[in-house]
This record gives sequence, C-alpha cells and structure tokens, in this order.
Amino acid sequence: MILGSTSSSTAVEGTQSAEAKAKLDDDLNKFLTLLVTQLQNQDPLDPMDANEFTSQLVQFASVEQQIFQNANLEKLLNIQETNQISAMVDFIGNRVEFIGQTLPVEGGTAEFNYNIPPGAVSADINIANSSGNNVFFVGADTNSGEHTFNWNGIDKNGNQVPDGIYTLLVTAKDYEGSLLGVDHQVFGTVTGAGVEDGKVTLFIGDDLSIPQDTIVAVKKPPATTTTTVQ
Repeated sequence: MILGSTSSSTAVEGTQSAEAKAKLDDDLNKFLTLLVTQLQNQDPLDPMDANEFTSQLVQFASVEQQIFQNANLEKLLNIQETNQISAMVDFIGNRVEFIGQTLPVEGGTAEFNYNIPPGAVSADINIANSSGNNVFFVGADTNSGEHTFNWNGIDKNGNQVPDGIYTLLVTAKDYEGSLLGVDHQVFGTVTGAGVEDGKVTLFIGDDLSIPQDTIVAVKKPPATTTTTVQ
C-alpha cells in the first residue's frame, strides 16, 4: 500500500474524520486505477512523467495525515467529554441552582431566586405550564437585590399542579412604567449527566437538560429522618 497510515480503527465510525477517510480512500482507488491504466497504455517511446503522479501521491499522503491528526483530536475530545461526565456524576441526587426560567416542579413544589434591580416600584411573578397557560400569579418583592420564592404548587384556582416543567417570568417596572431587567435562577434535583452538541449537560427530572456552565450553586438535599415505631 502506498498510503494507509490511518487505519480503519483510527477514525471513530460516524465522525467527520471517518467520513473524510472513506472519501479519501475512494478517491485514491480511482486515481490508482486510472494511473495503472495510463501506464499500461503509455507510449514506450514517450513514457509518462513520473514527477506528476508522484506529486499527486504526495498530496494524497498529506491529506491522509491531516485526517489522522483530526481523528486523534476527536478521540481526545471524546476522552475529555467522558472525564467531564464522570466528574458530573457527583451532582446526581443533589439540588442545583442554575440560570434560567425553566422551572421544575418536584414533589409538588418549586424554588427559585430572582434579582430585582434598583428603581422598581412594582413587580410580579408569573408561572405558566407547558401549554403556555398561566397557572400562578402573585406580586413580587420590589426591594432591590436577590429574593427567594418557594412555591407550594397551588395554582390560581387552588388546585395542586402536577410535577413537570413550567416557565417562570418575574417582571419589574419603574416609576415610568418601563420594564426593568430581572435575573432568574431556579432549583432542581439532578437525575443524570450526558453530552449534547458537544457540551456536558445535567438532567433535571425526565424532561429538562441544562448546560453545565449555567449552574451557579449546588446543595445537598435535606436530610430525612426515619422514625421507628415499636
């Protein structure tokens, strides 16, 4: 074989380097077939210039080397992702505070923080279900700074909402009625970890995944005590 430093086991199947390697192999086979045909049918009195096809083979080798390097980089990235996931396993079972407005209701309750900027004269908390319907509304604290709100999961009609994913929106207005920017952080219990689009993510419940870089705090779940009846 003229080329072949990148074996089929080097590039992981389904990756970009594996696809590029397959394309290169196909192009090389076509080139060698054409070269052999030309050599077999060349004029002995006027043979082909060896420099030309040697140069083309060198180009193939150069491309293959680049693919080989890319395959190694892909492997290193996969190893890094695996290590990151392993590190995130310790988060499973813990509660995390993360930036966002996607609010998990767990065990019938939900917890979130909101940060009111200076100058607010009115503020409201709105929570909507997955269909976009508002299920909860209440006035919010207008004092500037961070506030924690624990929702008992009772909707505006006095009914307990089911566990699931809801949307949180805290709005604040100044004296002129202009909206002010409000930061939201919500809490949820981690159930798993994985990689999505090359980013390590944590899973909250069954339906929510959050990027690792949105997490701002980790809390151990409250200790439970068991009473033995004798």
